[in-house]
Amino acid sequence: MEKELVKKAIEARKNAYAPYSGFYVGAALLTLTGKVYTGCNVENASYGLTICAEQAAVAKAVSEGERGFSKIAVVGECDDYCIPCGGCLQVLAEFSPRMKVIAANTHAKFKVMELNKLIPIVFKYKQKFGEA
Repeated sequence: MEKELVKKAIEARKNAYAPYSGFYVGAALLTLTGKVYTGCNVENASYGLTICAEQAAVAKAVSEGERGFSKIAVVGECDDYCIPCGGCLQVLAEFSPRMKVIAANTHAKFKVMELNKLIPIVFKYKQKFGEA
């Protein structure tokens, strides 16, 4: 399933809008119900309004009623593995802190990591210190 998600992320990357950074990213998110939602980054001249590929995929899934995710593949325009930014890790952890992150490159090589290892302490509303 990881290879298929990477392929879908590579395909989604083709739709990215990145005229400012030139860094095109695609994501493919697998829900607990078996559906796949894709996303790509959408940049904006006002950089703070840029939407990451991971967040686009999450927004699509959530808008369709999905709330649980098992895996996400992320592909960036690089030879190294594309790891989600801190903001995206937080967004993913909001829904599924134990999901798998498939970090891939444009050559379809990837490695699988656990989200809770990439962001071991996430922000939670009314979080009590000492809880993870």
